Amino acid sequence: MSEIWELMARTEIPATRGTIAADLRALGLSDGDNVIVHSSIKSIGWVVGGAPTVVQALIDVVGDRGTIVTPSHSYGHTDPASWTSPRVREDWIPLIRDTLPPFDPATTPTTHMGRVVEVFRTWPGTLRSRHPDVSFCARGAKAEFVTANHTYEMSQGNGSPLARLYDLDGKILFIGVGYDRNTSFHLAEYRIDETPLRTTTTLVEENGAREWREFPQIDNMNDDWLRELGAAFEADNPDNKISVGRVGLAECRLFSQRAAVDFAVGWLREKWASA
Repeated sequence: MSEIWELMARTEIPATRGTIAADLRALGLSDGDNVIVHSSIKSIGWVVGGAPTVVQALIDVVGDRGTIVTPSHSYGHTDPASWTSPRVREDWIPLIRDTLPPFDPATTPTTHMGRVVEVFRTWPGTLRSRHPDVSFCARGAKAEFVTANHTYEMSQGNGSPLARLYDLDGKILFIGVGYDRNTSFHLAEYRIDETPLRTTTTLVEENGAREWREFPQIDNMNDDWLRELGAAFEADNPDNKISVGRVGLAECRLFSQRAAVDFAVGWLREKWASA
């Protein structure tokens, strides 16, 4: 209850489906757009109807011709011996390996993705990609194209929904969050040879068979590095290529995913060259 009271206290006028849609249109989101959304509902202030209202407003704006994409990651399907947050007791590891339920796109909940994503995951018509750890959800005209055939290896690279959104020349929308949430920067990491790789052991299920398999993945950047890259991207775009505005109380940004990824490829190459 304290969170609800805090939201009400700092909200002069509650956000509604109509006001959120109007704010999104003023930011530059429009009918037919293909967009990946990163959001914090708390940043908007008090929303009449909560997370479903935000989802409905997004659908209203992009329309039937557009596509909404969200990360829908669900951690915990890797080898428990590699877990660090929290680290599990060594004598538990064989039991977890033998009994851990495989990822199910229809029922496995998201992890630390926020209320808007969790509501969107179960929204009628939403599809979800098959990756056990870094799945993506999509709804709209290009949802099947975006989510199909998500590769287990190099999971946010050229075989991922991020790359399919790049193919569509889609957009990135931040609602009250920053570049540390910008999953698309990881696509750039996979597109340069200098990025170090590691092997992860992941539980997958194919044709009813449950199996632990090893896949190459990047060593993910930390949040500070993502913020540094985001600041450099903004500094390189002074001519209104990044639209900044508000949805309710939330500071928001809307910009080209392709422009962000292409910039990140060059920035990362320079970063690794000087390391």
